[in-house]
Amino acid sequence: MTPPTTPDQAVPLAIWPCAQATAKTQRAGRYLPATSVHPAKMLPELARRIIATSSKPGELIVDPMCGIATTLVEAALLDRHGVGVELEPRWATLARRNLAYALDPEHAQRVQIVEGDARALATLLGERAGTVDLVATSLPYGCDISTLDMHAYRQGGSSRVAGTRYYSPDTANLGHPRGPRYLQATAEVYGACATVLRPGGLLVTVTRNPRPQGRLFDLAAATVRLAQQAGLVYLQHVIALRAGIRDGRLVAPPSLRQRINTRNARARGVPVHLPAHEDVLVFQRSHSAAEGVVGRG
Repeated sequence: MTPPTTPDQAVPLAIWPCAQATAKTQRAGRYLPATSVHPAKMLPELARRIIATSSKPGELIVDPMCGIATTLVEAALLDRHGVGVELEPRWATLARRNLAYALDPEHAQRVQIVEGDARALATLLGERAGTVDLVATSLPYGCDISTLDMHAYRQGGSSRVAGTRYYSPDTANLGHPRGPRYLQATAEVYGACATVLRPGGLLVTVTRNPRPQGRLFDLAAATVRLAQQAGLVYLQHVIALRAGIRDGRLVAPPSLRQRINTRNARARGVPVHLPAHEDVLVFQRSHSAAEGVVGRG
C-alpha cells in the first residue's frame, strides 16, 4: 500500500468477504460460549484478515478496546505478539478467560490483557509505546447498543442483558457520549494510537455508519478526518462484508435486534436495509518529513 500523492487522490478500495460462515459458526469451539454476552464482537475472519495483511509474524499488535479479545486470539494464532487494553473489568476478565480457552500455553504467552483507558495508551504500554507495528481495533459507533436477552424478549420483559447497554453503566466508557463529545473522545483515542505506533506502523480501525434519530451519520468520513488530525496518513478503505455471498447475491445474517431495528425504521418511513458491511480504514504513522512515508512490503 502506498499513500495518495495529493490530498484529493482516492485511496485504494478493496472488498473482503468475511461472513461466508456466520459469526456463531466462526466462534464455535474456538471461543468461550460466554463471550456471546458482549454486545459488539469483531468477526474472527475479519480480525485474521486485518492482522495477516497488515503485519508480519513476530510483530506487536495492540487493540486499545479489546472486548472479548478476538484480535488477540487471532494475532497469537498467526504468531504475532499482542496487548489488549480494556476499560471494563467485566470484559477484561472475560477476555483473559477467552485467551486461556482459545490458545494453547505456547500461543497464550504471546498476548496479554491490560485494564485501563485507551486514551492513556502510551502510559499503559510503558516502554513498548512507540514500538507497536499494528493497532487493530473497532471503537463504539456512537449508537444505542446492547445484548439482546432472547428469553426475556419472548416473555415480554426487558430485551437487554443487564449491564450491556453502551457496554457498561460507567459513563466514562466511549459507548456513552454522543455528538461532539463522542467525536472528541474518539479523537483522543486515535491520537493515543498514533503516539504508540512505530514510524511506518499501521492503524486499522473498523467502523460502521450509524443512524442517530434516523439520519445517517458518515462515521467513516469522520474517522478519516480524526485520524488525519492525529497525524496519520490515510492508505486504504476496505469494505468488509458481514453478509454472505450466495449465487452472486448478498445474504445478510442479521441478529434479532437488527431485524427489529430495520422493521421499526421502515415502519417510520426510513428506507433502511439490513446491515451488510463494515468500513475498514487503514492509516499509517509516517516517518519524518525528510524520510517520507514508506509503505509496507
